[in-house]
Amino acid sequence: MAKFLPYPEVIPQVRLLVLDFDGVLTDNAVYVSQDGVEMVRCWRSDGLGLAQLPGIGIDVLVVSTEVNPVVSVRCRKLKLTCVQGVEDKVAKLGQILIERGLEWRDVAYMGNDINDEGCLKLASLPIVPQDAHRAVVPLALWRTEARGGYGAVREVCDEMIRVRSKQR
Repeated sequence: MAKFLPYPEVIPQVRLLVLDFDGVLTDNAVYVSQDGVEMVRCWRSDGLGLAQLPGIGIDVLVVSTEVNPVVSVRCRKLKLTCVQGVEDKVAKLGQILIERGLEWRDVAYMGNDINDEGCLKLASLPIVPQDAHRAVVPLALWRTEARGGYGAVREVCDEMIRVRSKQR
């Protein structure tokens, strides 16, 4: 179970879970073939958790600094919207929030490194995986017990589902 209990009042207001890709949905490693093809490792049960979130009123969005076909492939398989090549995540996510009629208070943001710092500061529920870079750990209300790419996203999904199901 997540060590999150001081903040369950934030989960009911979340309408959008935004995830960084590398280090959150992956273990932050990259495999490179001799032909330059990159591959990453993902935790399969994260997808099962993410598939349940729309049923409790939470949409999911992946925002990545990298441009890599593997991000598109994984997100397509999970039926997630993804935006890649995002240098300024705050600006891009701010634009998306306006388009969706949402505000930062509606956002849970999960990131693991300094390129996530701005979004972690603005989201109502900033989340980092256990192995996040030490510079962003103090910005989080929730640090998962699992590492990125090892079920951290599933841990978040399960806790959101648990809290929301108690409300019904």
